[in-house]
Amino acid sequence: METRSQWGTRLGFLLAAMGSAIGLGNIWRFPATAYENGGGAFFLPYLFALLTAGIPLLIMEYTIGHKYRSSSPRAFSKMSKGMEWMGWWQVLISFVISTYYPIIIAWAIMYAYFSLGQSWEGSENATAFFTGDFLNLADAGTFGSMVPNVLIPLIAVWAIALFFLGRGVKKGIEVANKIFIPTLAVVFLIIVIRAVTLDGALEGLNAFFEPNWETIMNGDVWVAAYGQIFFSLSIAFAIMITYSSYLPKKSDITNNAFITGFANSSFELLAGIGVFATIGFMASQTGQVVSEVYSGGGVGLAFMVFPEIISQMPMAGLFGFLFFASLVLAGLSSLISISETYIAAVQEKFSISRGKAVTLGGGLAALVSLAYANQGGLNLLDTVDYFINQYGVALAGLFEVVAIAWFAKSLKDLQNHANSVSDIKLGAWWRVCIGLITPIVLGYMMLQNLRTEVSRNYEGYPTDFLFNYGWLVAIGAMFIGALITIKKWPKKEVQSDVDDDEADKEVAQ
Repeated sequence: METRSQWGTRLGFLLAAMGSAIGLGNIWRFPATAYENGGGAFFLPYLFALLTAGIPLLIMEYTIGHKYRSSSPRAFSKMSKGMEWMGWWQVLISFVISTYYPIIIAWAIMYAYFSLGQSWEGSENATAFFTGDFLNLADAGTFGSMVPNVLIPLIAVWAIALFFLGRGVKKGIEVANKIFIPTLAVVFLIIVIRAVTLDGALEGLNAFFEPNWETIMNGDVWVAAYGQIFFSLSIAFAIMITYSSYLPKKSDITNNAFITGFANSSFELLAGIGVFATIGFMASQTGQVVSEVYSGGGVGLAFMVFPEIISQMPMAGLFGFLFFASLVLAGLSSLISISETYIAAVQEKFSISRGKAVTLGGGLAALVSLAYANQGGLNLLDTVDYFINQYGVALAGLFEVVAIAWFAKSLKDLQNHANSVSDIKLGAWWRVCIGLITPIVLGYMMLQNLRTEVSRNYEGYPTDFLFNYGWLVAIGAMFIGALITIKKWPKKEVQSDVDDDEADKEVAQ
């Protein structure tokens, strides 16, 4: 008898997986990465990376979750007892991310409201409004007082996320993604259609798509493509292992991975079109070329550049509201998936109910997130995000593929399991991608990152600030993950709470 929670439908799982993959980074990271690495020419290494790393890694994590039907730490421990710590490491990485991710969603909520009246127009510029009027930003290492405009929406974000998480997999997470993802698709499509009809949109799109074929021979461009694929597909966060553990026993793993991978990439392309069409409009309004208006991706693009553009647009209030609403929707679906990793793991490890796991895990993450709701929150967020991604997620991904492919030698076993339930059969190509190509690329990324850290301090922040809130957080996630493995798993495996209607069916049978 299946006692583990399950998705109600295959569509429910796919929307949840897409909701995890399609996050804030798709909207502000991909357009910038593509533009800076050859424009249209970047799509060649990007597609190659998707097919040789992104989808193969998705297949691997889907297969692990489906085969072992457990949270990430439990699944790794079933594969090899010495690998449990790696699952906890990934879970703790997700925990750290879940403490600052809702802050960005809270900013987006306020900016959706600010857009209706272009509140930033009273300041010197949009940057001054964001860092001054809105955040009252303090110097790095100084945290100051709480910012009410961030604290209040932050509470609302956690209330929404914990509500859906508390209702379980089928009635909570699945329902949330059935609301958020279709709404996000419609809202963002409206934004893109409006953007491409603006004056100057064509110049922006030409700048985005114009290929610089010389970059194809640059190894850093290929590494950037792999990095974009790796970070955008929620790989090595413990998310996809956890989500796939809720799949029914007869599920087409390989097909699901291809659908998720291509859906994520399609949204990234759509985001690139919308962002650069809008930047092209701004360039035409100011008499500049696109390269002069463009100032990089990330938080700056969303909260400093876009408000300036929005102010120049017809129906500015509506466009701005829709843009920031799309950030909220993308962020909420990702936050729910990130939080589910540690809720499922804590529930299984400590043999407690889902309600207690949500209260313990989600409640603790919500409390820690208050550290980012003060005047120094942006600097803290920027530092923690950089180090937990570069030396947490990427490094955990490297350890994962090396441990599974080289030490546990489990690829053949996972391949057989995936092939037993999938229409698209895996061959030697899949094992080569996981066991050879991915470790080489991720290893090179690590060396490049370390070389950069040695040469300069990230963003010029003080060394002690980077050590305390960057390196210690990244290393601490690994260390605490190893400590948790000291506690043994319950002798009787505790499965996730089943939904009430499923439990009723089982009783009736």
